[in-house]
Amino acid sequence: MTWGVESNGGKVALAAALDLASARWSRVQPEGGDLEYAFVPHSDGVTYVVLRYARPEGESRPVLVFTPSEWDAFLAGARDGEFDRPQD
Repeated sequence: MTWGVESNGGKVALAAALDLASARWSRVQPEGGDLEYAFVPHSDGVTYVVLRYARPEGESRPVLVFTPSEWDAFLAGARDGEFDRPQD
C-alpha cells in the first residue's frame, strides 16, 4: 500500500508519522526570524517540507507539512508576487 496524504487520516496522520525529532531544523532568514523549516524524508519515499515556529525546547510546536507539489506551488506563487502586500 502506498502511504499518501489522502489516505490514513491525511496530513494529521502524516505529521505524526514523520520523524521530526531527527529533523535538521534551519531558521528562516533574516537572522532572528521566528520560523524554522526542515526537509523530512518519510518511508513512502517522499521528502516533505515542514515549517514550525521557533520556540524554546519543551514548548508545543505545531507544524505545517507540505508535499513536494504544494511546496513547488508555494514557491512559484512567491516568485510571481502572489503574496506581496498590495500597493496603496
